[in-house]
Amino acid sequence: MRVYDKSYIKLNAVTENDKVQIVPEGTLSPVAKPIINRINKMFLEEKPILVDDDTIIFSSWAPPVPSPAFNRLISAQVAAVLKKRVPDQSSIGITMRCPNKCIHCGAADIIADPELSLDEVNRAVDESIDLGSYLISFDGGEPMLRQDLPDMVSHVDKTKAIAATFTSGYGLTPQKAEELKNAGLYAVRVSIDSPRQDEHDRVRGRAGSYEDAMNGINNAINAGLLTDMFVVVSPNNIDELEDFYTLAESKGMHEISFYEIIAVGRWLDHEDETIGPNDVDRLGTFQKEKNRLRDGPRVTAFPFFMGPDMFGCFAGRRWVHITSAGDVLPCAYTPLSFGNIREEPLQEIWTRMGKTKAFKKGASSCMMRDPSFRAEYIHTIPEDAPMPFSMYARV
Repeated sequence: MRVYDKSYIKLNAVTENDKVQIVPEGTLSPVAKPIINRINKMFLEEKPILVDDDTIIFSSWAPPVPSPAFNRLISAQVAAVLKKRVPDQSSIGITMRCPNKCIHCGAADIIADPELSLDEVNRAVDESIDLGSYLISFDGGEPMLRQDLPDMVSHVDKTKAIAATFTSGYGLTPQKAEELKNAGLYAVRVSIDSPRQDEHDRVRGRAGSYEDAMNGINNAINAGLLTDMFVVVSPNNIDELEDFYTLAESKGMHEISFYEIIAVGRWLDHEDETIGPNDVDRLGTFQKEKNRLRDGPRVTAFPFFMGPDMFGCFAGRRWVHITSAGDVLPCAYTPLSFGNIREEPLQEIWTRMGKTKAFKKGASSCMMRDPSFRAEYIHTIPEDAPMPFSMYARV
C-alpha cells in the first residue's frame, strides 16, 4: 500500500502477520531512514488499533494510514530529522470552566476572561495547521461545556489534521457524542485518575465524576469514536497499571495513554511527588508487554515515548499549546508564555519560542522534570505579575 508519495521520497506499507512495515524509496530515503527505522520498530513491537485491507490506525494520536494527514505526519518526522521545528500537535484550551477541582490540575491558575471565541479558536486551528500540525486537540477545563465544540471540530481541515478532545466525561451525552462524530471528531480522551470510584472522585474533587467518566466512555464508543483512557500517573497510582488496563479492556476502549504528573498548577509545590526514571522504565515495559498481546487496548506511555530511547521531549519543538486566554506555551505543562494569539500571529510566536535557549535544541526527556530548567525558568515568576499571566514567566 502506497502511504506517502512525493517526488523525493515514497513510502509503501507492507503488512505481514498483522505487522506493518514502512519501506522507503527515493532520493531522500537515506535521510528519512533513521525515523522510518524507529517507526518500523514500533510497528514490529507494538500492536496498532486497527489493520484492514484499506486502513491502518496505529494510535488515536496519529492519523490513519493512508491519508493526507498521515502524509503531513511523515513530513513532520522528516523535518525533525533535518532539525526543523514543526508543531506536530497543537492543543488549544477552549474553556477553564469545569465541574471538577482536580488536585493535580496543571491549568488551574489560568484566568480566561473572556475565553477564546469560536472565531479565535478557529483561527488558532488554521494557524496551527499552517505551521504543520496534523493533530489538533481541544482541551480545558471541561471542553464539553463549550456548546460550540462541534463547530470547532467541524472547522478542522480533515485533509490535513485529525481532531481530538479531552473530557472528564461530564456532558458527553449520547447526543453530544453523535454531534462530535458527525462533525468529524477522530478521538475522545477520557481522563481517569483511578480505577477505583472513591479514589477517582477524591482526586477529581467531586462525587459522581467516576460515573460521568464511565457514561462518557460508553457514549463515545456507541457513537463510533476512538476512545482513549487518559491517565495522569503519579506515585499514588502507578501500582494500579494493571487495574487501569483491565478497566479499559472491560469497557472496550481502543487505547490507554499514560502521562506523568507534572509539578505545575495545583501541583506546583509537589516536585517531590512526581515519578522518577525507574517509574518511566516501568511504564515503558508495561507498554511493550501489553502491546505484544493480540487483543485489548493499545498502550501509549508518554514518559517513555517522549524519553531518551524514543523521541525526546516535544515541548516547544513538536508541541505547541494555546490557553483559553490565548497565551502560547511550549506545551500544556510548561507555564512559559511566549505571546498571545490575540496580539500577534501564531507563526511569529512560534518563531520567537524557537530562539529561546531551552527550545533551540531537543531535550532527551521532559524538561519540567529537569531541576536546572525549573530553576532557570519556572521559579522566576514574579509574585506581583499582573493577571491573567500570574501563572506564566513571560519570555
